Amino acid sequence: MQKHRELLKFAVVGGTAFLVDNTVFYGLKLTILEPKPVTAKVIAVLVATIVSYVLNREWSFRTRGGRERHHEAALFFLVSGVGLVLSSVPLWISRYVFLLETPDVSLVTQEIADFVSAQVIGTLIAMVFRFWAFRKWVFPDEEARPGRVRLAPAPEPKDEAA
Repeated sequence: MQKHRELLKFAVVGGTAFLVDNTVFYGLKLTILEPKPVTAKVIAVLVATIVSYVLNREWSFRTRGGRERHHEAALFFLVSGVGLVLSSVPLWISRYVFLLETPDVSLVTQEIADFVSAQVIGTLIAMVFRFWAFRKWVFPDEEARPGRVRLAPAPEPKDEAA
């Protein structure tokens, strides 16, 4: 049950980070970084990652982990760095391998390809990886934070009829 609760909270945090990512990505891509969509994506993911760290640490995985904050943050950003690469690869492939950019394709085709590759495919790949890696390395269950209430299994009754 705890895993399902964490997954739901992780999904809400992910949805929030997704909105931050989209807002920053399109804000940059449609203005000052128009000719550099991958750079816009990297910046957007970095901003969304900071938001994600705070929300995951304080809400999604608040009963997990027991590392010093700087060690936990370093692991979080290392895992998120791998997630950043994973989320950027589909956009890079779309633009620079499949050449789905103007003038080779229409502006509408370019924008649809950018959205699908970066915001759908890249985000899903990175999300699956991050959930697994956060639970395994960043916020491991066996290192629960001190001061947090954790329910332990009830002790087995002793047989006194011997």
